[in-house]
Amino acid sequence: MPSTKAPVALSSVKITFLGTASAQPSSTRNHSCLALHLDGDVWLFDCGEATQHRIQRSNVKMGRIQKIFITHTHGDHIFGVLPLLASRLNGAGGTTGGADDPRLRSESDEESQPIEIYGPLGTRAYIRNGLTYTYTILGSPYVVHELRFPTDPPGDYTSLPRHAAELPTGRDIRQVDGIWSDIFTNDFITVSAAPILHSVPCVGYVVTERPVPGKMDPKQYIPAIKRTKTPMSVMSRLQQGESIELSDGTVLHGPPRRPGRKIVILGDTYDPSPISTLAAGADLLIHEATNAHLPGIDPNTKDDDTYETVETRSKSRGHSTPQMAGAFAKRIGAKRLVLNHFSPRYAGDDDVNEETARIMNAIGSLAAEDYGGSVICARDLMSIDIELSK
Repeated sequence: MPSTKAPVALSSVKITFLGTASAQPSSTRNHSCLALHLDGDVWLFDCGEATQHRIQRSNVKMGRIQKIFITHTHGDHIFGVLPLLASRLNGAGGTTGGADDPRLRSESDEESQPIEIYGPLGTRAYIRNGLTYTYTILGSPYVVHELRFPTDPPGDYTSLPRHAAELPTGRDIRQVDGIWSDIFTNDFITVSAAPILHSVPCVGYVVTERPVPGKMDPKQYIPAIKRTKTPMSVMSRLQQGESIELSDGTVLHGPPRRPGRKIVILGDTYDPSPISTLAAGADLLIHEATNAHLPGIDPNTKDDDTYETVETRSKSRGHSTPQMAGAFAKRIGAKRLVLNHFSPRYAGDDDVNEETARIMNAIGSLAAEDYGGSVICARDLMSIDIELSK
């Protein structure tokens, strides 16, 4: 008979990149979206146009999506939310001739766990208006929590009433000391956020796993347990870090818990400094690297460009170069760095195309020079396992 005991830690944490393009999609890169797998659950970060199509080609299960975190409301990061909600929540355009539609029964909403959506001001209005004016009926509820900046005006940027599927429990989360702390928590995970600098209000997210059981050497415990004829079931309590007193007075101390994984997912940015403290010591940092200067490697490199002019132009548009990403990763002590959100000029077929591989390797090398470690350049449908630190 299978155990019904709740798990004590996450057994698997993984990232799948569903879209790695900036601004415009290409034949090899879709608009921004990545999926964070937490055991069986899936959380999306950003949801650009045609995310559904990438999901159909990936290992992400639509029915497992529980939360969506939007970094900012530029279209290449949010245009995919409405169709995804319609698919995930059994949406459609209604019926004719007075035919019964069970999705209109309010009691069905109360029985369903809502999709939770987090994002800056405008996220709620975009979703509400889009669903309303497309006459979309959803079979299950959703809720929007907005991360409000101190300069944000009151209200939701819309005068429309709540959509029938929108729950009234959406929060307006205010900054405290410059961050949005613990916007979501459960037994395994906490999520906090902070502003990062872009051309519009933008948010970076930090997903932190709570401390996990320490590594256990059974040989330290089993002889004493057997000597005192103590049930071996106490091993599970020791694994959780508890101390156990045996019948002869011997006290066994379980191993101390160790830090869980920390994942930092940034939106578009030319300066993520405001999130530095929150992101310190990240096991994995995902940082945009929209533009790069690649003389002699990228045939589209302009003759009059330099590393400095490309960086200046990138910053003026709210974006980063690989060197900027590498420097930030070093600054916060990130253990791994993944570059993301590439210009349409950089194809995402480096696994099969030698010229693309040469260009992407060069982009990774630029970041590595400032970072001091190896760098991964993301491509669509790439998955990365995030292991606990040794």
